Amino acid sequence: MSAEPPSHSPPMIRMANAADADAVHAIVNAAYRSYIPRIGKSPGPMLDDYPKRITDGQVWVLVHDDAIAGILVLVETPESFLLDNIAVAPDRQGKGHGHTLLEFAEAQAVRRGWREIRLYTNALMTENVALYERAGYIETARVTEKGFDRVYMSKHLTTTS
Repeated sequence: MSAEPPSHSPPMIRMANAADADAVHAIVNAAYRSYIPRIGKSPGPMLDDYPKRITDGQVWVLVHDDAIAGILVLVETPESFLLDNIAVAPDRQGKGHGHTLLEFAEAQAVRRGWREIRLYTNALMTENVALYERAGYIETARVTEKGFDRVYMSKHLTTTS
């Protein structure tokens, strides 16, 4: 008699709740920790108030195999739809979760009537800039704000994005 293979549930994205706050913070810290030596300080996402973001309805989690594998922070203002943060647990990277979260963010923007999504990343996170460029984002500005050198990017969306 052979053992049954472990069941693997497909990834699911849902709005974060208060019980997720510690896991969200842990994933962000794990995902961004490696940038501290390059930037010289903790990246902005490590300093965020995730319980408040969750209360404000801005945080989504990607759950895979009964664990939170990634997070997404989306901020809608009267002027724009901002992908504020996307992070995948280091042991879950390379499995398409980041791409799934990025597609979800774009779909949320379209669902809410936006035809453009914006984001920013630290200028020293060059691999992130390249990743977003491969996903169709274009650089729109470089600014220093809150003590960080940031690259702002945007992507035009269509109803099929």
